[in-house]
Amino acid sequence: MKMKKIFGLILVILLTVGMIVGCGDTSNEGKEKQQTNHAQHDAFPITIKDATGEKVTIEEKPKKIVTLIPSNTEVVFALGLGDKVVGVSDNDNYPEETKDIEKVGGMEMNTELIVSMKPDLVLAHASSAHNSNEGLQQLKDAGIDVLVVNDAQSFKAVYESIDMIGQATGEHEKSKQIIADMKTKLKAISEKAKSIKEEDRKNVLVEVSPSPEIYTPGKNTFMNEMLTMIAADNAAADLDGWAKINEESMIAANPDVIITTYGNYTKDPVSDVTGRKGWQDVTAVKNVQVFDVNSDLVTRSGPRLIEGVEELAKSIYPNVFEN
Repeated sequence: MKMKKIFGLILVILLTVGMIVGCGDTSNEGKEKQQTNHAQHDAFPITIKDATGEKVTIEEKPKKIVTLIPSNTEVVFALGLGDKVVGVSDNDNYPEETKDIEKVGGMEMNTELIVSMKPDLVLAHASSAHNSNEGLQQLKDAGIDVLVVNDAQSFKAVYESIDMIGQATGEHEKSKQIIADMKTKLKAISEKAKSIKEEDRKNVLVEVSPSPEIYTPGKNTFMNEMLTMIAADNAAADLDGWAKINEESMIAANPDVIITTYGNYTKDPVSDVTGRKGWQDVTAVKNVQVFDVNSDLVTRSGPRLIEGVEELAKSIYPNVFEN
């Protein structure tokens, strides 16, 4: 049962991970044009091309919203629309208010329940939409607008998903401000990272699930991008996407630091790593450089990713980023 539970959690992680505004004319004419463009963005009806390539027309600002994945929920709340959310997934846990919102399913959504809620908008996700085609079509047939948000694997794509949700909910100005704030904070972190000398760079292994089914973010993931931003090297950079690792190859990679992200369902993740047979000579284990970080902060493609970058940075380079 334990392995079944862990496997289920791995799938949830992989799905949820399933993880960056222009110059205006300074003349009065330019300002008027810019204001007009902004008004058009937030005006309804609005047509948006979603992650499936489908053009979704939303007639008016949604008053009741259902989200099918935690990252979408976090974006909606960040936009100040928490009071419009009437349904969330079983995996939602942030912000605190989500505990009192009706749950509409996890890997499989409760289509009948969602229809009975009569939402104006359902925010689906590309990571799971292909497994829910029939259910999503039933929602559409019931007259509900369904928007499939992209499965962001880079900060640029995260920004695009936030922008899409902002447009769909009539809060485009707020979504642009969220993106601008994220970029500003990331720039500050990157500036700090410039002080790290080449000889001091750390080789880092990130684990998103425990042994024996260890998964790690390789290239083409926003977690790999996070490591690059803070001047750290990904020990699994030769792998692609979210991949199951070969323990022997990771031991050979000899990471300086090991980051785990499963402390929310494993009692002592650090001991799980340091107690593994054959890992005793790995530098991170010998030097007790094994740390657990909040999984939600580093795997959910929403505004809190910046907190995730900060937590990674402080764990890997405390002397640089703790100040």
